[in-house]
Amino acid sequence: MNSVFSFRLRNLGLGRFSPAQLIALTFGAAILAGTLLLWLPLSHEPGQTVTFLQALFMATSAVCVTGLGVVDVGSTFSPFGEVVMMLLVQFGGLGLITVGTMTALLLRRRVGVRSRLNAAQQVNASRLGEAPQLVRTVVLSALGIELAGALLLSPDFIAREGLGRGLYFALFHSVSAFNNAGFSLYPTGLLGLIGDPWINLIIPLLIILGGTGFLVQVNVLAWLRDRRNQLSTNTRISLAMMFFLLLTAPVLFGMMEWNNPATLGNLPLEQKLLASWFQGITPRTAGFNTLDYAQMTFAGLFYSMLLMLIGGNSGSTAGGIKTNTVFVMVVSAWSLIRGRKDAVVFDRRLGTDIILRAMSVGLLSLVMLALGILLLLVFNRHGRDGLQFIQLVFEAVSAFATVGLSMNATTHLNSAQELVIIALMFLGRIGPLTLAVAFAQRELPPPVRFPETSDVLIG
Repeated sequence: MNSVFSFRLRNLGLGRFSPAQLIALTFGAAILAGTLLLWLPLSHEPGQTVTFLQALFMATSAVCVTGLGVVDVGSTFSPFGEVVMMLLVQFGGLGLITVGTMTALLLRRRVGVRSRLNAAQQVNASRLGEAPQLVRTVVLSALGIELAGALLLSPDFIAREGLGRGLYFALFHSVSAFNNAGFSLYPTGLLGLIGDPWINLIIPLLIILGGTGFLVQVNVLAWLRDRRNQLSTNTRISLAMMFFLLLTAPVLFGMMEWNNPATLGNLPLEQKLLASWFQGITPRTAGFNTLDYAQMTFAGLFYSMLLMLIGGNSGSTAGGIKTNTVFVMVVSAWSLIRGRKDAVVFDRRLGTDIILRAMSVGLLSLVMLALGILLLLVFNRHGRDGLQFIQLVFEAVSAFATVGLSMNATTHLNSAQELVIIALMFLGRIGPLTLAVAFAQRELPPPVRFPETSDVLIG
């Protein structure tokens, strides 16, 4: 049986792992490999040194497509190190299992049942037989979109950096944007490009395409080719949430920051609109920013954290608990409030297992996030050297939702706090439910099913 990495899982003793466990292990292996590569002197600019913990942090942030950094990518890493970062972002965004299965397909080697299960888990394929074809479509379309994005960004970056360097910058930022990573080769990110209409259009477009979800894109394209192909309930939910947030988030963010002289207040009208649009998109969950989040109002910060937690669509490169999860949770709660036994969306009844999974993801996410915030506070320095409460909460939400936005706090974290952020990025990327399923012990069905009780007060 061929594996997704083109060798036999059985020979390595990996055949006993479930798809969820294998996803967690492959992401961990990618982080370790990336850490070792980024730790090499070859990856550093002359005169620059990177500790093992810093390399671990940057590799985790890249593989988990987060974008937080304890060092500046452009000035710290050599071209080799920057390419390593870009490849880690690419592998993290598409998924190592997806890329490995694509390699097996290109080599025309048979993909076994377990490999199909792994691929189906990675890209959320509903039917086992769809996985190989879907993975092929996912990878080719992703590479095509990234290349198109790089071509569209090239004129702008060439004008700034020259031909060769401009093409490289365009490719790096296109890959980073599509995979919702948020890494930039500029020391201040995209703060200096707040008035560039082209950058403020193409980068968010790449973010939106990456956060839409591959299954949604395939379903929409099939429906456009032949209207007899119906849009699935998942696609309808994803599109409804996506368009709702695209329409409301920039407006609400602009309202909260419109008169803040440190962000939007002193900008011309055109730049205000561009910045509101950009900041309404990036918290879900790209990490690029054209405004300084350390200067925002508490309302703007809180709303950004809400957007970070919601994230993008399921099966996409985005993070967060996902729009689909939030939708199911809200609809289920609303149905319960109205006294309805079933939660119905688009003339379809949501299954109990779907509702339970959504509630589990939401609860586990909040528990992990709360624990991470608590640990950051416990390890925080006292006095002037310590970080403020809002900075640590924002950093934790950004890490767990794999966003990469920061109130300029990442480089001021101590070693213990860096380890907490690393754990949050990893847990947020592979998903709370995936982690719980991956390492939960398998239990046999109970021999006795106990009687149901309604004698429990809720609320």
